Amino acid sequence: MKLLSVTLNKLKLNQNVFLTGGAGVGKTTLTREIIESFVSDAKKVAKLASTGMAATLIGGQTLHSFFDLGIASDIQDLENNAKLQAKKKIKKLINSIDLIVIDEISMVSSFLFEMIHLRLIQSKFQGVFLVVGDFLQLPPVVRGATEVMFAFESEAWGKFAFETIELTHIYKTDDKRFIELLHNVRYGYIDENIHNHLNQYIKPLPENLGEFTYLFGKNNSASAHNKKQLEYIDEDLFIKEVQIIKHSKNVYDGEIQRYMIDARIEKELELKIGVPILFTRNSWNYFNGERGIVVNKDASYIYIQKSDANIIKLETIGISKIMWREKTVDGKKEMQEENLFTLYQYPIKLAFGITIHKSQGMSIEDLIIDTNEIFAPSQFYVALSRSSNPSRLNLISPRCQWHDLAFVNQKAVAFVRGKHA
Repeated sequence: MKLLSVTLNKLKLNQNVFLTGGAGVGKTTLTREIIESFVSDAKKVAKLASTGMAATLIGGQTLHSFFDLGIASDIQDLENNAKLQAKKKIKKLINSIDLIVIDEISMVSSFLFEMIHLRLIQSKFQGVFLVVGDFLQLPPVVRGATEVMFAFESEAWGKFAFETIELTHIYKTDDKRFIELLHNVRYGYIDENIHNHLNQYIKPLPENLGEFTYLFGKNNSASAHNKKQLEYIDEDLFIKEVQIIKHSKNVYDGEIQRYMIDARIEKELELKIGVPILFTRNSWNYFNGERGIVVNKDASYIYIQKSDANIIKLETIGISKIMWREKTVDGKKEMQEENLFTLYQYPIKLAFGITIHKSQGMSIEDLIIDTNEIFAPSQFYVALSRSSNPSRLNLISPRCQWHDLAFVNQKAVAFVRGKHA
């Protein structure tokens, strides 16, 4: 509560804030509370992230969509695509916003951050800026052999004069030894003790892999594992197709397909009675990454038994693509969020296998990590930090040394250490 009031006070004094900390420290929860506080004061909040999946987790939209950047990856691209100058309606929109929130800032490149800064200048943005994330987690996606350039490397970063608020208390687990391990792996530090500690998680795999969630680095590995494990369940397959509601005539099917892929919403969710699932959202009676088993279904609902033996009657939830539109309210024109279309699907995934990327924000109890699919900096830390019960954590023996696996981008380490020295 104290951190909430401290952060709100800074933002309300027009101080831009960088909210950071390792995995599982409650950044998402605090961000939601900040957004709710602004909204309850009738303030306008833009909730943004670089990917569709991260954006849907905070109920917002992508940076490219909000700032009208098209497919540009830098300012030169904007110019080439005739999008350098912001449209009048985009300027009006940005100027009307009181708080801009960017989640998962580690995945925002310096080039994207420069484009955002350009749009804010063009729009004479008067509001305040909250960026959230951990630069020692997933980095920006780069094509080919291009060097990773983080948001903090852009000239624009310094111009925002961010006040840093760092969260440190891990809520996922109270295993102090494991928390210390996570801290060291986050910084890519592996000594003999840590090496031995990691080795303790290399155990004989259970015969029934269906009891665990297998964490992969690659999509096709996760899909193949899910398909194979699903075949072992001797029940009829049933498919839940996504339900699409268009709220505007100007929505194209291609746009919906792209959004579904980007936001990782299953077009056809394959299920069987007896199949284990993971919840992919937080609610009052389940959390993101919690495990359950499908025990029954009817025309509208599926019934899921959680590990505490409670059975949940689960209905589909709607995830909407939003746009800001000018509307007349009480005779005055103002910007308001409007749904373009809504996709209704069960907020679950098969629990057999999932990628590290798609496990974003999850707390998973029974975990197997395929260490041989780790290929990006900080990926091993992100995978390890999904574990909410270290006694149920299994690591596949890597084909390399632990210190080669726990590699971290040194620019990110230098920045984080510099911020919190």
